[in-house]
Amino acid sequence: MSNIAKAFENGKAFIPFVTCGYPDLETTAEVVRAAVQNGADLIELGIPFSDPTAEGPVIQNANLQALQGGITTDQIFDFVRNLRKEIKTPMVFMTYANVVFSYGAEKFISTCSRIGIDGLILPDIPFEEKDEFLPFCHQYDVDLISMIAPTSDKRIAMIAKEAEGFLYIVSSLGVTGTRSEIKTDLSAIIKAVRENTDIPCAIGFGISTPEQAQKMASISDGAIVGSAIIKLIGKYGKEAPEYVGAYVKSMKDAIS
Repeated sequence: MSNIAKAFENGKAFIPFVTCGYPDLETTAEVVRAAVQNGADLIELGIPFSDPTAEGPVIQNANLQALQGGITTDQIFDFVRNLRKEIKTPMVFMTYANVVFSYGAEKFISTCSRIGIDGLILPDIPFEEKDEFLPFCHQYDVDLISMIAPTSDKRIAMIAKEAEGFLYIVSSLGVTGTRSEIKTDLSAIIKAVRENTDIPCAIGFGISTPEQAQKMASISDGAIVGSAIIKLIGKYGKEAPEYVGAYVKSMKDAIS
């Protein structure tokens, strides 16, 4: 069984996203610890990239500041290696194809496997082009996590049938960022997913309040939150872990 499946074993999963190295790796580590202690079921770790096309202003800024701070992929690998000595919660990387290509796809994915990364999300890789990475993911037992967007339409069944780890359901068109309301007919998307796979699915993009998380988790297997957490880190800096922990607890309580 995929380690990611453990995130969904005990009811609805809450999945927080953090940008590695924002504002520094020490704070990132404390934020991850606080999230896990307060009920996070899976951690999504962002590897910063200079052109994060799926991200809104909040996470774009976090990427930029982390890169300006000198963060490197090797530093993030070492960071995860150390974190894994104490944290058993499933963890996935979210980054962009160029980060993997420039490092060397096999080298990147084999390192993920060695340090305890369970999955990889590459939002700029279309489903039809995933074969550039999939053989290495299978070879090194790292789930390549697919995304389904409101525009996926007739491709939903195809994507769902080949899904690994969990399916990332994108709630809205556009980039990441908090939204006052989510208007997409997600129930129809989830129904199509359920007809084609038993793999869990979690909804992300735009979720920021316990009410939104509860609503999204009620029709899926979990909720993913990024921008709202990055905003807390931006506001509180090195003091952020305490605030992120309280926020994660409120979100986890809402979906449980």
